[in-house]
Amino acid sequence: MSRIASIDLLRGLVILIMMVDHVRERFFMHTSVGDPINESVPHELYFTRYLTHLCAPIFIFLAGVSAWLYAHPKDNTYRSASGFLFKRGIFIILIEIVLYYLVWVDTIATTVWLQVLWAIGVSMIGLSLLCRLNVWFLGGLGLIIVFGHNALTPITFSPNEFGYVLWSILHDQNDLGEIAGLKFRASYPVLPWFGVILLGYCAGQLFASSVSTLKRRKVLLSLGLASFTVLFILRGFNIYGETLPWEVQATTLDTLRSFFNFSKYPPSLHYILITLGFGFFLLAWFDSLKKQGLLTKVLEVYGSVPMFAYVVHLYVLLAAYWILYPIFGATHGTRFGLDSVGEIWIGALLLIVLLYLPSKAFAEYKHREKRNKPWLSYL
Repeated sequence: MSRIASIDLLRGLVILIMMVDHVRERFFMHTSVGDPINESVPHELYFTRYLTHLCAPIFIFLAGVSAWLYAHPKDNTYRSASGFLFKRGIFIILIEIVLYYLVWVDTIATTVWLQVLWAIGVSMIGLSLLCRLNVWFLGGLGLIIVFGHNALTPITFSPNEFGYVLWSILHDQNDLGEIAGLKFRASYPVLPWFGVILLGYCAGQLFASSVSTLKRRKVLLSLGLASFTVLFILRGFNIYGETLPWEVQATTLDTLRSFFNFSKYPPSLHYILITLGFGFFLLAWFDSLKKQGLLTKVLEVYGSVPMFAYVVHLYVLLAAYWILYPIFGATHGTRFGLDSVGEIWIGALLLIVLLYLPSKAFAEYKHREKRNKPWLSYL
């Protein structure tokens, strides 16, 4: 499968935004943002956290697009993606359980939080079982899940009831149980994310060689407008799609914060609409770019090796913390932390610069050797 620049650019942008969020998580843990975002959080932290909401939905949607492209290479010879998706899903879950846990073991101790990689991995496994079905059927199923899962919110199970573990995996954020003294918690309930990957798989058809750039851009822009239109109607009248209704606040800015404050765990319909809506617009914009500048080169590099960048940047942040802690000590409670949101952004910028050359070198190695070393496709 040859690479598509607009997909790499959007995926790269998501990686960079994700770095901002992980700098916040590593060095700004003394200020909790909650879900939905706490009303007491300062504006600059609110909007920084809100920007990072784009990451998971767009990344999972693009995983679906990439799965369709894998199954439909440019020579128009169909190949089943089932085996690849199943194995990659298992691989990603193992990264979540092992490598991600080791990154945060100093703060989470005996709990393994099953987060975005878990959601991606389980969604890939689910897609591997269904991807032989009609693509429009899968797109329709994705729409039903994304639009319908909020109606399931009243359904709950207590820990001793049959179905508790399955429902916790699918829809509720709960503890799943313990293995060898480690508690496992489903931080990213996977049902809505599975809907998102199905939508991405269906949307992969837009990137077929038979679809012109102009037509693709028109469809993407239409999808973005439709997402925002549905969102503003449903949210404006507090009809459906978000558990927490918005209310008029003392100031205009606070009212806007209330209006756009959506749930992520699990992602509400409104959360998915606004993030994928922006994703459609960004994808259409990247698809229209004719010239490459410095920023687009950086985005394309990071977007071509997302798993490598994801794993490496987490361990770089861990190393940075344990270098800075002995030097400056516990600046916030028992931990070292940054003093402002501006410092979060500066730290993220330094991280992006630091990892660019290693990511570029790995991207070149991966693209040069991937035919001889199939394991590289998992990174």
